[in-house]
Amino acid sequence: MGVEKFEFQAEVKQLLDLMIHSVYSNQDVFLRELISNASDACDRLRFEGLTHSDLLPDEPFSVQLHVDQEARNLSVSDNGVGMSREEIVKNIGTIAKSGTAEFLRSMSKSNGADRKISLELIGQFGVGFYASFMVADEITVLTRKAGESGATRWTSSGDGSYEIEEAERDGAGTTIRLKLKPAEGDDAIADYTDEWLLRQIVKRYSDFVAYPIQLKIEGADPPTSTEPLNSMKAIWRRAAEEVSDEEYAEFYKHIAHDWNAPLLHLASRIEGNFEARALLYLPSAAPFDLYHREMAHRGIQLYVKRIFIMDECRDLMPEYLRFVKGVVDAEDLSLNVSREMLQQNAQIEVIRKHLVKKVLDALKELMQSDREKYRGFWAQFGPVIKEGLLDLSQKRERILDLVLCESTAEESGFTSLAEAVSRMREDQRVLYYLTGPSRERLVNSPHVEAFVDRNIEVLLFTDHVDEIWLEQNPPEFAGKKFQSVLRGEIDLDNDDEKERVETKREKEAEDFKQLLGALRSGVQDHVKEVRVSNRLTSSPACLIVDEGDLSPQISDWLRRSGQKVPDGKPILEINPSHPLLAKLKAVCDADAKDPRLADYATLLYGQAMLAEGGQLEDPAAFSRRIAELMLEAL
Repeated sequence: MGVEKFEFQAEVKQLLDLMIHSVYSNQDVFLRELISNASDACDRLRFEGLTHSDLLPDEPFSVQLHVDQEARNLSVSDNGVGMSREEIVKNIGTIAKSGTAEFLRSMSKSNGADRKISLELIGQFGVGFYASFMVADEITVLTRKAGESGATRWTSSGDGSYEIEEAERDGAGTTIRLKLKPAEGDDAIADYTDEWLLRQIVKRYSDFVAYPIQLKIEGADPPTSTEPLNSMKAIWRRAAEEVSDEEYAEFYKHIAHDWNAPLLHLASRIEGNFEARALLYLPSAAPFDLYHREMAHRGIQLYVKRIFIMDECRDLMPEYLRFVKGVVDAEDLSLNVSREMLQQNAQIEVIRKHLVKKVLDALKELMQSDREKYRGFWAQFGPVIKEGLLDLSQKRERILDLVLCESTAEESGFTSLAEAVSRMREDQRVLYYLTGPSRERLVNSPHVEAFVDRNIEVLLFTDHVDEIWLEQNPPEFAGKKFQSVLRGEIDLDNDDEKERVETKREKEAEDFKQLLGALRSGVQDHVKEVRVSNRLTSSPACLIVDEGDLSPQISDWLRRSGQKVPDGKPILEINPSHPLLAKLKAVCDADAKDPRLADYATLLYGQAMLAEGGQLEDPAAFSRRIAELMLEAL
């Protein structure tokens, strides 16, 4: 088979254009990415060799840098797992294995001709290979998959196309050769054929790679040293005092392919019936695939006696902590452990419990010691952590300790649940809350009026997941139950006032009995009851949900997803102190069959629906009715 020419996908073409023509803050990143990929390839073949020893290379695993200064070529080679022809097309020619599309969407938010591609974006979206086009006029990939006899050569100059042909290679592995751009002129790059520069880059970014990184410079005099450029020390096995914060940060970037600095690193050692070491990281920024687990990669890497086993061991961390990155190195697991074996392994369960406690304790300490830093973290990852509250098998009180939310008592900033409990009246038995899309909408909701008037705090939850964990099997915190301010009867009065308030409410209900019936007739298709409210102070009416019924948000989600919504109508509560209701009462007392009462009932219902962010079934009819009443009034 001869040379075949292919076109990159449209998104990859756009990406290559950005790489070639944009401004870059640090061109050295291409080499770190290529070395990291070569290390991954060696890891994978080493793991395959546990059960298929015939696939292992004759020579020890290594990463080779080869420089031809005269031709300005730089090659990065490994004797790892390699790729088949189909795999190289899939991994490089399309976006199937990268976040290219998301990367481009993020870049499109930038303005101006001199858009700078940041390290953070390149790393976050997994497009590191393409960074080589920053420094190369042409890239050639020669690769042979372990267990196969033939090799494949892939070549591209970044012009929107690439060529593939059959080739030969001694042994499995991959060689990536870069035809470097000039080191002088308008488009000059650093001289990546310089031995001193290459040594500095490897030492800074890749010192901890587990395989020797060796350098050969063609025709060098004296000859290039055969000593590895990196120390190959497993950073998680070194004493904490021997590792600098910069080294921890660089290792994080290596394993996570995230070029933001981590928020925290946690080194831990498990001792007892078995031993394991762990080095965990909490990212500072949420990855683009945080809510797309099928796309996620590079979570907790599992090693056994420093031998790589798998890239993402999901059994080591619950789903709600899926953003945690790191390494676990166990001493006593079987080297040929499979994913199925892991699910039933008691040691893995012990390690998991230890790691979860370590992470949650670290987050609680961060909340107490640096609220501003923790608040930034919570904004990124809080919704994911709260997914753990949906799992009844989790110790939910540990997660509740970490929850931050806005509230009617905190005009600027967030509050923890513990802080909210500390501000409660002694006789208050529940934590009141309201869910919705934003603080602005919630603080202006009619449902919180009486609470604000009585100086009773209402917690404001604005994430989608809040509606579910607070409604379905709601937990308790510090002995206090959660109660929605739009559900059921609300008792806001202290013991001394209860009798007086109850007497007043009974009198209002009796006084407004005829009006309540007239309003009920006007909206009987939409509500199950109309009653006097004790939660309104300035609004004329509001809608509430009866105990046991679905909230409006959950009903709307079910409806949008095509699922059947159980029958259930809200309750319309009216404010007997509002001037509008006093005038309606006068109209009703004069003529209980006045046709205007039905119109006003519909308007009160529509107002209440809109006030809570709901949608009217017939907005046009509602608008016409308002116009008619306005015309009549004028």
